[in-house]
Amino acid sequence: MANHKSAIKRIRSNNAKRLTNRYYAKTTRNAIKKLRDTETKTEAGTLLPKVVAMIDKLAKKSVIHKNKASNLKSKLTKRVNALAK
Repeated sequence: MANHKSAIKRIRSNNAKRLTNRYYAKTTRNAIKKLRDTETKTEAGTLLPKVVAMIDKLAKKSVIHKNKASNLKSKLTKRVNALAK
């Protein structure tokens, strides 16, 4: 257990950050699943920029690695482009 006041504060702030990171990561994962499940190109085309923005924000805050973000965006874009109209 932490003995210093600063360590106790650090534990509290880490827990708060962990919860917000988990929330945003889960929200992004759900949006990615929704995008992958879409069948029409128009619907996927409207969802793609929003999902890409969410992924970029996670990478910027180091919740996910920048290479993982790049891989996700690439795969999602390829999937949307492959959909039939």
